[in-house]
Amino acid sequence: MARLGCFSTRYPLPAARYFPAMSAPEDLNINRIAQLARIALTPEEKEKFSAQLGDVLANIEKLKRVNVDGVEPTAHAFPIYNVWADDVAKPGLSVEDALRNAPDKRENMIVVPKVVE
Repeated sequence: MARLGCFSTRYPLPAARYFPAMSAPEDLNINRIAQLARIALTPEEKEKFSAQLGDVLANIEKLKRVNVDGVEPTAHAFPIYNVWADDVAKPGLSVEDALRNAPDKRENMIVVPKVVE
């Protein structure tokens, strides 16, 4: 049985033959999936989500048939350009101005209550 990521490719193509709309593969263990997700499902939700997950797996099988020869991997559909302004150092607040409204200060630092024991 071949594997792609965490998805089994046990069923040969076409996937729609095995996973028609509103059905789930026989070996799909929705109870185990719910346990891993730490969610409690009603019987109606199990039936509904099994069918939906079956549809997702069927679409993954369809995507496996797409010829991607010569297509470079990409993270975005369009080129991404840096739109940030240049990082230029500018003078900031003086120590006196930064500490002016501090409730408690010591050695040019703001004193805060201890939060880690």
